[in-house]
Amino acid sequence: MNAAPTIWSGANRFGRESTRARERVLGGSGLSDVCMAAVWTPAKSSSPLGALPFVRRFKPSEIEAATSGFSTALETGGPRGTAYRARFADGLVATVRRAGGGDPEQEGQEGAFYRELQLLGRLNHRHVVRLRGFSEGHNRFLVFDQMENRSLKECLHDPLRTPLNWRTRLQVAIDVAAALEYLYYFCDPPVFHVTVNSSNVMMDADFVAKVSHIERIQQRRTELVFQYGVLLLELVTGQSPGGGDGDLVRWVQEPGFAGSMQRMVDADLGGTYDAGELRDLVIVARLCTRQGSGTAVVSIPQVLRYLQGKVGDKNR
Repeated sequence: MNAAPTIWSGANRFGRESTRARERVLGGSGLSDVCMAAVWTPAKSSSPLGALPFVRRFKPSEIEAATSGFSTALETGGPRGTAYRARFADGLVATVRRAGGGDPEQEGQEGAFYRELQLLGRLNHRHVVRLRGFSEGHNRFLVFDQMENRSLKECLHDPLRTPLNWRTRLQVAIDVAAALEYLYYFCDPPVFHVTVNSSNVMMDADFVAKVSHIERIQQRRTELVFQYGVLLLELVTGQSPGGGDGDLVRWVQEPGFAGSMQRMVDADLGGTYDAGELRDLVIVARLCTRQGSGTAVVSIPQVLRYLQGKVGDKNR
């Protein structure tokens, strides 16, 4: 088997990115830094929200009207509450999610709601689902950008949907890595937790991937890298991972995995993919899911630069 590509050189420089690198992650211009500074600068306010200048406060009546009396449910129940498709009077099409669970008057619920708003309201990245606004009152709601193509999980596993092509899958891998780099290496303080799986990666109308369901639960970066590797395997094979240490991880860690690589590719691709890119993506997944030392072999920034370089080389 050929040697694995070198993607871990220069590890010490990640975490102290230059201003130019920061601009690249935030969107490529100084304007992004100005916007981020505005979001992050606390203002003196009696409100528990502090300063969230780019997050809109909706009236409960606006939420009810936009969801046609809460008759447009996209999903119901679950730990993240019920979600609705909403069309507001100004033309904004969004997803409205009932915040939290249980009695909103219960002790601690209000504080948890405002902490979630503070966390989500300061995030500003192309590959993170954007919080548009919120509504207070007896029932609290969060308003997010509408993701027309729903979750990556549905795109990969719904038999009634057109399969994602290879270029889209490769771009999803890059987009998710870019979002994770932003959340864990550029946010100050860093975002604590994102469960990286196909249910939490949303797809907009142009099949641009955006990470969602961001929380404050403490998470080690080794777990983040492992989950990302499992997601890569799901993109390549079209198979559900079946648990954090399922068949896909066991396969890619086998010494002879390269010999069965072609057989593991998602049949929905119809054989239309770049063999070199396939090999690169699978080897990255292998490195990400390698366990035993307690320390990840690679970091998300290293993976991102490597994959961006490969795609850039193909486009030149």
